[in-house]
Amino acid sequence: MTELQQIAVDAREAQRVLALCSDAEKSDAILSIADALIARSGEILAANAEDVDAAAKAGTSDAMLDRLRLDEKRIADIAEGARQVSSLPDPVGEVMERFERPNGLQISKVRVPLGVIGMIYEARPNVTVDSAVLALRAGSAILLRGSSSAERSNAAICGVMRDALSDTKIPADAVQPILGGGHERVNEMMKMRGFIDVLIPRGGERLISSVVENSQIPVIETGVGNCHIYVDKSADVEMAAKIAVNAKAQRPAVCNAAETILFHREFPGIARVCEALAAAGVTLHATDEISTLLAAKSFAGNIIPADEKDFETEYKSLDIAAAAVGSTDEAIAHIRRYSTGHTECIVTEDAAQAEKFIASIDAAVVDHNASTRFTDGFEFGFGAEIGISTQKLHARGPLGLRELCSFKFVVRGDGQIRG
Repeated sequence: MTELQQIAVDAREAQRVLALCSDAEKSDAILSIADALIARSGEILAANAEDVDAAAKAGTSDAMLDRLRLDEKRIADIAEGARQVSSLPDPVGEVMERFERPNGLQISKVRVPLGVIGMIYEARPNVTVDSAVLALRAGSAILLRGSSSAERSNAAICGVMRDALSDTKIPADAVQPILGGGHERVNEMMKMRGFIDVLIPRGGERLISSVVENSQIPVIETGVGNCHIYVDKSADVEMAAKIAVNAKAQRPAVCNAAETILFHREFPGIARVCEALAAAGVTLHATDEISTLLAAKSFAGNIIPADEKDFETEYKSLDIAAAAVGSTDEAIAHIRRYSTGHTECIVTEDAAQAEKFIASIDAAVVDHNASTRFTDGFEFGFGAEIGISTQKLHARGPLGLRELCSFKFVVRGDGQIRG
């Protein structure tokens, strides 16, 4: 048995104990983790500073450094997310459906843990905590394989969580960091059928595609976010400007940040919205039509020509593609061509156009007059999320507690046999 297989076996044994823990015992354990993260934030921040320094020296982009960096506030937010998860209803054992057959059999469909989850993700140390507490609350053990750029941070965080669990009913081995070993460790994880029940990749397109294409284990696919905002001709100008700036500039490196803005040609506030984006430091990759319209504006220096690739790009930076369309139908066609199925937004005061857009767009989340940045487990009231699923089977959108469960049928009888 390999070292990694033994880690998974230990996780399986821990999960069998975890599966029998009560709602209160799981909740208390997660609260212990939240408290420990705050109490030991200094050592986490010290480890994170080493990761950030090494990444900066390696030429890592500002967007990726932002994903990697922790501070006191971010740790406080992570701990608050854990506390919210601890207070959510326990999904395990929830009866999803109950019915009786003519022969008297009582059949129930009941939520159960997935078992052992393998998480493969890139440089966001908050994912380490979010994934662990969601898995524990949903009755599953978890193997956490973060990227090498965050290895010190993840090791420190996992050490804190495992120490916190040692004083609870949940075995520490229910949370297993997978450290070192390079890509060979990831390749081995993808082949561990029978040891790991499901893999969840979270990160860039290359990582997700590699896991989806090569895993021998079922995968819950999270997706990249080429998210769009369509500003209809009836949109409120200041609302559109506020939503666009928030969706693009509040935290541009995350998957729910907007990457393209489409304007109806008759929308009167194109210049105002673009001015607001430019004032927030955003560079507009604009079509000739938009560039010509804005050529005389004081912020024209923030505009560069767009080509086909710009509309395919998840920038993860203060850049956004911009184009004009002649109708909601044209906006829908554009989004269908370039969307990654993550989050799409329409800004409009026309209810009919909003409903057409919502019905026509195939994405995990569709927003009407709200920023794409709300596609988030914390904002949805899930406490945290393990990722944003863009697939259509089992789970879609923010992966919260219910999405981290499977189900089984429980059949109760009084001696029935099949004739």
